[in-house]
Amino acid sequence: MDRELAERLRMLEAKVGELSDRLEIMQLIAAYGPAVDSMDRDGVAALWAADGSYDFGGAPLAGRDAVAGLVELDTHKAYVAAGSAHALTSPRIAVDGDRAVAVNCSQVFVKDGAGWRADRTSANRWDLVRTAEGWRVARRVNRLLDGSQPARDLYRRHRPNEVGAPDDPTA
Repeated sequence: MDRELAERLRMLEAKVGELSDRLEIMQLIAAYGPAVDSMDRDGVAALWAADGSYDFGGAPLAGRDAVAGLVELDTHKAYVAAGSAHALTSPRIAVDGDRAVAVNCSQVFVKDGAGWRADRTSANRWDLVRTAEGWRVARRVNRLLDGSQPARDLYRRHRPNEVGAPDDPTA
């Protein structure tokens, strides 16, 4: 094989790897809504790294088991009992080796009479890590899009093709 062909093959393999990572991350994030809306504790747990966390305001849930336990919170049970759908937009993803960051918007729709109303609309930052089992959530930060700075900051701190500092508590 000549050098030019070998280089083209290397570049193609790298691109396929990148696309594979992005698709796996998209599937992981897309699995969140159906898992929480069906009260699937194990399904939620499977999305997070063992030491992962979820911060949606207040004290963050720390550890896979604590995050999975969110389906047992009274507020969550009330959503599901009323009829709910956690809808997430397609994320913008930046991959850097075995770490990635994705940002997107989410809405929680709740049955209200003959229709549904958006009860929460939030900005989300997902810090992800590649594990032996595939991509998992290391940290998710969710802030209400209520006009406040913290939600806008989640978006601003993530530029295309830029992972950012995972240890930044405001990221």
